[in-house]
Amino acid sequence: MRNKVLIVDDMELNREILASILEKDYPIIEADSGKKAISIIQKQQDEIAIVLLDLIMPEVDGFAVLEVMRNQAWLKSIPVLVITAESKAGVESRCFEMGVSDFIKKPFDSAIVRNRVKNIVDLFGYRNHLEEKVEKQTETLKKQYKLLVMQAEKLKESNTNIIDILGTVVEGRNLESGEHIKRVKYFTRILAEQVMRDYPEYGLTQEKVDVIAAASALHDIGKISIPDNILLKPARLTKDEYEYMKSHTTRGCEILNNIQGVWDETYSKASYEICRHHHEKYDGNGYPDGLVGEQIPISAQLVSLADAYDALVSERVYKSAYSEDEAFHMIVSGECGVFNPKLLECFRKSKKKFEEENRLLKKKQQQGQESGS
Repeated sequence: MRNKVLIVDDMELNREILASILEKDYPIIEADSGKKAISIIQKQQDEIAIVLLDLIMPEVDGFAVLEVMRNQAWLKSIPVLVITAESKAGVESRCFEMGVSDFIKKPFDSAIVRNRVKNIVDLFGYRNHLEEKVEKQTETLKKQYKLLVMQAEKLKESNTNIIDILGTVVEGRNLESGEHIKRVKYFTRILAEQVMRDYPEYGLTQEKVDVIAAASALHDIGKISIPDNILLKPARLTKDEYEYMKSHTTRGCEILNNIQGVWDETYSKASYEICRHHHEKYDGNGYPDGLVGEQIPISAQLVSLADAYDALVSERVYKSAYSEDEAFHMIVSGECGVFNPKLLECFRKSKKKFEEENRLLKKKQQQGQESGS
């Protein structure tokens, strides 16, 4: 508790006079030299409410005491009232520059000393209490923020787990979907990060990129409702079969709508957009809604291109895999439908990364097959 007054003066009479003025209101500590004052402050800094300091003292004078207090940052919590007979020009200004709270010249009026000490002690006491309160509140806020971050991470993990579980359901229905889902997720991230860097108008952040990449796993969730004779047909689909296959976009959205409320809205929204619109084309010739240009959510545009690339470079029951160069030129030339010119530019810049990721993923897939055989 800060309630003590430290009186620093080499003259015993001066200390006695000041003590007699203040002793009814405060416990008094006395120091007959600057050196002793520094020692007392160092040991009792949490108990001293104010220092009454004389400037003219042998060896270690009042200015030396102030210098130490300033260097040790004691002046931030312990106010100093200078009471001195020093009359040289500029002394008062120098004291205030060094951080003293008030300045009284000798001889002094006892009432003035008493009132100024009270005002200074009350002011610093209030300020110190406020700072301690702010410090405690700041510490509490830090703990709460840390807890929120942990909760956000758990929620993110939960959202990702839900998506992975649903993606696994698709994998069980479509013999090709397991690795396809993984590759589309990686290709989507590569493309999205390039768009984030080159086209800030889309408002992509790393957090949004993470959400879109995770949600891309659900782009074909609707295929779990497509009959095997269509989904796994080893030949080209008839017109009617193709129309039925196209319904996986809207059927997937119906599935997602039925599980609303169990995952984060951000993930839910991105998953819905991707599921419904990943077959839309920039010129309006896609499905199911025939959206044109920027009517197509950026999340769906990203997954659409990533999905097309993987479909080309992967072997399917109805076709052989195209080379990476062939797939690249088919996409940029428009053979796979019209894509956003900005995304195509990012695709060009990311060509090498797409190819490296494709080879790495296929190598891992091959190793997994060999180890399981």
